[in-house]
This record gives sequence, C-alpha cells and structure tokens, in this order.
Amino acid sequence: MIHLYHGSNVSIDVPDLAHSKPFKDFGSGFYLSADEKQAWDMAFQKVNQTQTGKATVSEFLFDDSVMLSDELKVLVFDDYSEDWARFVLANRSRKTQQPVHDYDIVYGPIADDGVTYQLRRYEGGVISLSRLVEELKYAQGITFQYFFGTERALNQLKRL
Repeated sequence: MIHLYHGSNVSIDVPDLAHSKPFKDFGSGFYLSADEKQAWDMAFQKVNQTQTGKATVSEFLFDDSVMLSDELKVLVFDDYSEDWARFVLANRSRKTQQPVHDYDIVYGPIADDGVTYQLRRYEGGVISLSRLVEELKYAQGITFQYFFGTERALNQLKRL
C-alpha cells in the first residue's frame, strides 16, 4: 500500500473523471503523485492559474500490487524515453482523436510545463524526437505521476 496525493484548488473526496481535462500528459484522467511536496506544488500552481480556491492536497491509499496483476490494464514508463515522448505527444495533440489509449493506469515521468512549445517545435521539424525527450524532462529532475483513467482504476483508491 502506498500513499498518493492530488493537489488542487479544492479538496477531492471522490475523484470524478467528468472533471478531468483532455490533452494532458497521459490523457484525460485523475493524476496523483507519491510525493506530497509535488502535490502541494501542483495545488499552488492550480490556484495561481485559476485565481480561485485554496491550495489543497487530498490523500489516497493505493494498493500498488494491482499494477503487477492482470486486474487492470497498466502502462509503466520507468524513465524519460522516446516511447514516453510519443505517448505524451499523442495525448497532448489536438489533431489526434481522444482518448488515444484504453489504459486504466499509467505511471511515468511528468513532462515539463513548456510541453506545448516543444511539441510545436518537434511537429514543425525544428527538433528531433531525441531532442524533444531531453527538452520535455521536468526542470526539477525526474518526477513521476500516476494517471487513473477509468472508474475501475479509481475504485482502487481509498480516500484518507
């Protein structure tokens, strides 16, 4: 069992995929981190973006053994890679029909906030895929996120 944290401008008691925004790193879903500080950073960022609410971190318990079982469809990226970059590109592309995958849970690195600019440069042929991977690395070092994209996945979370 691990503790996961979700940072926002409101407390989340029951995650609701209807409030998920499209065109995120791993698609439209509920994002969490095992790093509480990272969740607080995201909460403050959300308050700054929306100018509403109060920075809040909601804590959940997750039995991560499900990641190794056949219960759910899971995709894991252990590091920044070209496969990870292609996956992020597809999920963030407004030219691609969404959703682009049917994974219940995706685990992998967070892309840097300059993603849109970097994607345009890659799609325009200005930079290579390997250079894109380097430029998408999170400025504060490798930081991982959990994506829960289905009700089956959300049912694995217990609010604390």
